[in-house]
Amino acid sequence: MTEISVTFEDGAVERVPAGTEAGEAIRRHAERDGAGRRRAARPVAARLDADGSTVVDLTRPLVRDCRLTPVAADSRDGLDVVRHSAAHLMAQAVKRLFPETQITIGPVIENGFYYDFKRPDGFASEDLPRIEEMMRAIVAEDLPVRREEVPRDEAVRRFREMGEHYKVEIIEGIPEDTVSLYHQGEFVDLCRGPHVPSTGCIPAFRLTSVAGAYWRGDARNEQLQRIYGTAWASEQELEAYLKRLEEAKQRDHRRLGQVLDLFSLHPISPGSPFFHPKGAVVYNTLVEYIRGLYARYGYTEVITPLVYKTELWKTSGHYDAFRDDMFLMTIEDDEYGVKPMNCPGHCYLFATRKHSYRDLPVRYADFSRLHRFEPSGTLAGLVRVRSMAQDDAHIYCTPQQLDDELERFIAMTREVYGAFGFDRVEVTLQTRPEKFLGRLELWNAAEAALRRALEQAGYAVTVLEGQGAFYGPKIGFDFRDVLERSWTLATVQIDCAMPERFGLRYVTAEGTEATPVMLHRAVLGSLERFIAILVEHTAGRLPLWLAPVQVRVLPVSEKAAAYATRVAEACTASGLRAEADLRNEKLGYKVREAQVEKVPVIAVVGEREAAANTVAPRGDGAPQAAVPLEAFVARVAGEARRPGGVA
Repeated sequence: MTEISVTFEDGAVERVPAGTEAGEAIRRHAERDGAGRRRAARPVAARLDADGSTVVDLTRPLVRDCRLTPVAADSRDGLDVVRHSAAHLMAQAVKRLFPETQITIGPVIENGFYYDFKRPDGFASEDLPRIEEMMRAIVAEDLPVRREEVPRDEAVRRFREMGEHYKVEIIEGIPEDTVSLYHQGEFVDLCRGPHVPSTGCIPAFRLTSVAGAYWRGDARNEQLQRIYGTAWASEQELEAYLKRLEEAKQRDHRRLGQVLDLFSLHPISPGSPFFHPKGAVVYNTLVEYIRGLYARYGYTEVITPLVYKTELWKTSGHYDAFRDDMFLMTIEDDEYGVKPMNCPGHCYLFATRKHSYRDLPVRYADFSRLHRFEPSGTLAGLVRVRSMAQDDAHIYCTPQQLDDELERFIAMTREVYGAFGFDRVEVTLQTRPEKFLGRLELWNAAEAALRRALEQAGYAVTVLEGQGAFYGPKIGFDFRDVLERSWTLATVQIDCAMPERFGLRYVTAEGTEATPVMLHRAVLGSLERFIAILVEHTAGRLPLWLAPVQVRVLPVSEKAAAYATRVAEACTASGLRAEADLRNEKLGYKVREAQVEKVPVIAVVGEREAAANTVAPRGDGAPQAAVPLEAFVARVAGEARRPGGVA
């Protein structure tokens, strides 16, 4: 019998018969290695080879020499396997309860999974407990999960006989001659895998919601029903996640946006938020903060048109790649588009005059409105909108200046994140996608420069292969909030296509012409999205310098109303955003309302404070000792100073 060599994660090498299943090889090694390997005794999958790129079923036969690592359920790959299997488990439960239902696709998503179904009567939230109960019954059956590879035509025949027309359409679009199916009991599904070895290996799950969806995500196709769920390696982790989920509902920026009177959304303009006066204060204060940084980091602000002839985006390459996401119109036989991004306009602006190497770097910053056609089903408060602005900038520099510009960007990003207390940051390097514009040597040099900048800054880098933009590789700074959600905020890209496509040139020190390096750069990203993230991260308790109302003065009675007005005016004169609440309401009611509205500083004044020219501030709602008015105003004004600026 032919034997192969299997190398395990502890460095041990063992000879096993060719065809041995991965799970069996791991089990034998664990038994030989004793108690130290107990954690890996019940993995959910296995990772083949040194790069860890191939995760396989435990039933996968080993046919060549390889490295083999068990994948535990609580690892990142393990959770993906568990969640993928939970999607199949849910589909099997649905088919048992509602046999007339057709199944479509069921992928893993962050923290969970979903499956799209076609059922004549649809689903309601009331159906979820029944489906969950059936899922638990199938887990108790501990059905083996078996992979089968069959010819594509055979798979088409089987699913057509089962009445699964969506699966037939998927299979007919697969170019390979062979497809893989997964069986568990009476249920079979088209899938690449991998999956857990049996349904009993799906330890903790919960179905969370029902939503509408379109077949293949296209609004022109049939409406389907989508059931979302989450799955974890243990009940404890599941309960912790559900607790975070409940906390997220309380922190939802759409709810807090109404409570804090920041913004609203209306069907008259889907995806285009109305910022109320308080929301406009937050919005404009963020812009002012970034403008203050621009002055120190050498940016020049520009204002560029909102509507261009589409020949601009044809030159940049966006028209072919981005046309379906643009608002287009025909005017006097010419096609125009509302701009979805600033970069092509900035290239046009750069080309309006000649540049010497002495002029570079040129750093254009632009807060223009941008418009992108997002499908209505994807719109989500301020996180996913059709109308937005970014703290957007484009830098044109010489190759010799590139490293310094990247260093400046990282320094600015660190300063901004520090101002908001964002200390949980991960960095990704996103490399050349399969379809790209520009010369390969430019891409290679750009990726090397980005990697070099991150290494010099001391960051541990996660490389996301093939996830760069079509015009250049990218660095992304991902911030993890208090709910353990990851958000990409700051990004910088080196453009490998547009400078040459627009014919951008500068005169070198030798008197020749050369193409400048172009950087795309944002720190906050979309202002709308940043506000949503910040509101949820802080539960609406914005930093004092950013709060729309920084001080609210509450008179104890009508007799102190005039003094309350004077205190508010003194605060306003010092640059604070202050107001006096003179309504004929009880003090307790006013205090609670100010707390609900997350007003950072609440000042209570009565006849005694008026006589002594003092203020009684409240910290977290609790009364504090009275302080002289002048000292109170000076202290709050000092605390409210904008980072790197003034109040």
